Amino acid sequence: MKASDLFIKSLENEGVKYIFGLPGEENLDIIDSIFKSKKIKLIITRHEQAAGFMAATYGRLSGKPGVCLSTLGPGATNLVTPATYSLLGGFPMILLTGQKPIRENKQGLFQIVDVCQMMEPITKATQSVIDANHIPFIIRNSFKIARREKPGPVHIELPEDVASEETNRTPLPINPPQYARADEIFIKKAADLIHKAKFPILLIASGANRYRVRGSLLELLNKTGIFFCTTQMGKGVIDERHPSFLGTAALSAHDYLHCALDRSDLIINIGHDVVEKPPFIMNQKDNKQVIHINYYPAIIDDVYFPQLEVVGKLSSSISRLTKYLNKSPNWDIKYFERMRDEINKNIFDCVPSNDFPNSPEKIISDIRSAVPDDGILTLDNGMYKIWFARHYKAHNPNTILLDNALATMGAGLPSAMAAKLVHPDKPVIAICGDGGFLMNGQELETAKRYNIDLTIIVLVDKAFGMIKWKQAGTGLTVQGLDFDNPNFQDLAKAYGAHGYKITSTGELPKTLSHCMNTKGVHLIEVPVNYDDNEKVFYQELYNKTCII
Repeated sequence: MKASDLFIKSLENEGVKYIFGLPGEENLDIIDSIFKSKKIKLIITRHEQAAGFMAATYGRLSGKPGVCLSTLGPGATNLVTPATYSLLGGFPMILLTGQKPIRENKQGLFQIVDVCQMMEPITKATQSVIDANHIPFIIRNSFKIARREKPGPVHIELPEDVASEETNRTPLPINPPQYARADEIFIKKAADLIHKAKFPILLIASGANRYRVRGSLLELLNKTGIFFCTTQMGKGVIDERHPSFLGTAALSAHDYLHCALDRSDLIINIGHDVVEKPPFIMNQKDNKQVIHINYYPAIIDDVYFPQLEVVGKLSSSISRLTKYLNKSPNWDIKYFERMRDEINKNIFDCVPSNDFPNSPEKIISDIRSAVPDDGILTLDNGMYKIWFARHYKAHNPNTILLDNALATMGAGLPSAMAAKLVHPDKPVIAICGDGGFLMNGQELETAKRYNIDLTIIVLVDKAFGMIKWKQAGTGLTVQGLDFDNPNFQDLAKAYGAHGYKITSTGELPKTLSHCMNTKGVHLIEVPVNYDDNEKVFYQELYNKTCII
């Protein structure tokens, strides 16, 4: 058997359904082996970065490593951003790159970069295949590492001459993963701290976004009545219509939710990783305590040094903790009820203006009214991400995919394409700014070519809006951040997609519903008015709210 055939059979053995990437001279054997496979489909994108984002999002949604493919040199360097996106975000992914022959290369150093060395700091592991007989255990080990908590990217380099070697090896059997179990002593200590607290609050982050963890968390919340909030990447783990939901930490400080976090004397931190912008800052001089509950120990620094760590399989830790918990007379539930009502009044139940162009609040309200409970939003990074994190209520897990770790632009459209492949029966909407969309807008052609039904909303302010906001907020002269755009309707049509432009208040819900219920690729241009950006600081209202 040819080595590249064994490689693909090993990927089939791991349950791989798609490989995202671009062909090149050094991966032609792998491309040929993929086309011979009856179980794996090759999705050829227009840029390797998009392929990497698709693989990472596939891993994020399915829990199984997504696979992306490139050739050597420039193809491999284009995977650097999605590899880092995967590493910081905790999304399982396999990156496969080609390389020149390692035994006899007649092209000198043409296009050669030490890709393994380049990938080492931005992956969980990297390895070059130097012998075809090594392929089965390299693949098996790579998938184990990619899935192991915290999930992330693993890189494999397959040189051209090794890919064409003959081998008689076969894929290795797959054993289910094993997870450590937290010590009962620490579970009991956690329960004791929670019972003694006056203002305990539960913070849910991305590590809690696992099927069994959601059920365990819901049981804990319903039994105890403890109030909870989420990080941006923890949105939707629990239905945000739950009566104990306080909101999502969209800002670094000075928002309504931070009143509750500041008042809290105990934060029960579920699945949080400090690579995601922390929603609270610990200070050695205050009396706030933090319980770190996660698959792996806390990373200690100046702003995060939990007093108690419960390390082990999350679903088990939470279920066992729940058995020791009951509603405590020490808890000031009334305070959190008042805080919830204040947050609902000022954020979720606030009636937005009908002025056009619409404010982010109005656009989010219109989208939420049109999108069904299981509809999926994938966001780029920009000013609107803060508004969506803060104002959009997620009704189901993984229905709003935000990146608050690397926070890269350009991932919204490729992520939507991957989400639709994972969930073909659910409506998928990419939310992009006009800055981020044009970083990977060429993938409209990929979506059209593979008949991927989805809708893209491009929010147009003709500027790098978040940086403009930051520039103004720091007292600097606002300059150098405005740009012009193509006609997005014409651009969509040039790629064979359908183009629309919202020109008045009230059009968006109807247009979005039409797009979600009509096959094809749809792009909706939505002008946005960011004049209310300063409102997200809410300094005065924050101070007023914090004394309730």
